[in-house]
Amino acid sequence: MRARYRIPLKTAAGITALGAACVGYAAGIEVRSFRLRRVSVPVLPRGMHPLRVLQVSDIHMVGGQRKKQRWLRDLAGLRPDFVINTGDNLSDPEGVPEVLDALGPLMEFPGAYVFGSNDYYGPKLRNPAKYLLERASGRHGLNGNPPAVGAIHNPWEDLRDAFDSAGWVGLSNTRGRIKLPGGQEIALTGLDDPHIKRDRYGEVAGGPETDADVSLAVVHAPYLRVLDAFTADGYPLVLAGHTHGGQLCVPFYGALVTNCDIDTDRVKGLSTHRAGGRQSYLHVSAGCGTNRYTPVRFACPPEATLLTLMPRED
Repeated sequence: MRARYRIPLKTAAGITALGAACVGYAAGIEVRSFRLRRVSVPVLPRGMHPLRVLQVSDIHMVGGQRKKQRWLRDLAGLRPDFVINTGDNLSDPEGVPEVLDALGPLMEFPGAYVFGSNDYYGPKLRNPAKYLLERASGRHGLNGNPPAVGAIHNPWEDLRDAFDSAGWVGLSNTRGRIKLPGGQEIALTGLDDPHIKRDRYGEVAGGPETDADVSLAVVHAPYLRVLDAFTADGYPLVLAGHTHGGQLCVPFYGALVTNCDIDTDRVKGLSTHRAGGRQSYLHVSAGCGTNRYTPVRFACPPEATLLTLMPRED
């Protein structure tokens, strides 16, 4: 009888040990293995000098995350032409001072921002397995959700005031412009977070502003209704975050979920989107943080992205 069960028991023990090792790696190592992604996108007019854009997203700051703070501060050494923050800076109502400390050096550069749901409301504890099953089966949140009843209010107003004081342009259902020291003007059109149904595209519809050097679209969550609208209106590039790149991915396979209705093949990095007979580039940042209740990443390290906007070849 013992011999009959020896191999299965060893196998079970091995699987358990492997699972424990993966959890330890995901929670203790990869979640703090910050990376910089570099991408080139041909969206500028011919003959224009390239521009470097630093995109930061999904910081989800929790008190005591010193390594993340240092890494974010050090990004200022890249000296981007401007910064785009695509939201979810908070995962803790007490995290505003640490977010501002981490982003302080970057706020010396021109920039713009949108907010995500976790800037407005604190996250709630949920069963991660239920989360994965709901999203993989398409039963939850594919058109966004209103805030949960009793959601904890985060002090997003303090973030807004600090960003505005630094000269960053707020883009919640509005348009704005960044004028660079070299004289270039960047027109920006932004939406509030579609994940909690705060987007109002009708308030910003009309397409790119032709008197700017380039027009870009910015949103936290890359829901298809938003991507379709921006693309059909003719924006050459849409910047988004929210997905965490899938957060828990399978090596050599990729993400299992996206937390919105975009397909898993475009859960992070640069891709394209087609709508209304037009095509836009889409860049989705995998972000550099996690929900405070699921502080793990696997096969999806935390990141920021330095995008080099290049002249179009056509």
